Amino acid sequence: MKSKFGFILVKPQLGENIGACARSMKNFGFSKLFIVDPKINFPNHKAKATSVGAYDIVNKAKVFNKIENAIKPFNLVISLSARRRDINKKHISIQEFQKIIIKKKLNIGLMFGPEASGLSNKDLSFSNYILQIPTSSKFKSLNLSHSLTVICYEIFKLLNNKKINKNSLNLKISSKSKILSTVNHLIDILEKKNFFSPKEKKSSMILNIYNLIYRLEPNDKELRILASIISSLSRK
Repeated sequence: MKSKFGFILVKPQLGENIGACARSMKNFGFSKLFIVDPKINFPNHKAKATSVGAYDIVNKAKVFNKIENAIKPFNLVISLSARRRDINKKHISIQEFQKIIIKKKLNIGLMFGPEASGLSNKDLSFSNYILQIPTSSKFKSLNLSHSLTVICYEIFKLLNNKKINKNSLNLKISSKSKILSTVNHLIDILEKKNFFSPKEKKSSMILNIYNLIYRLEPNDKELRILASIISSLSRK
């Protein structure tokens, strides 16, 4: 499904940013990089150097002289802009973006502007939607590669939501009975060491121990290690 997404960089000015974009794309499993009218000789050594293990994406990137040619493979184009534009285009939120990208059988292009100025109104005219990544109102401008990374992550998170949740649910957390045994073991040792002093504070101290241990989510192995540590510290 990730193959339906393409990333379009319009008039990028720095090879380092192109390489960093390629690296982020590969981090999240994307591979289609389109470049429109780069302001540097491309590919260059800086793009290759910053791409690190994603040189294959840089090497296979398609270069176009016009946006019209770069967007041909896509059914839908979403442009990124750091500021709201007064043009007849629908501005969408991240939540609306997520709803759009899960539609099947749509090839979607994500378009990013040059580092210094962003996309022009003419550039934006080729898109279906304009997306602004929510940031602090005091400083909205994002680096090109950072902006692309955020979008890659949002798509990756959405497409892998079931897998991520499944992995989370598969964590084998110890039963409360086993945790209770460990807590009781700790309290017994602390009592022998006269830890609960003064006695009038014993109840509140034990309550704090309960709060500390019970909010953890240890598995059986971690719980055994904790019990071993407690036993070891109790020995003379």
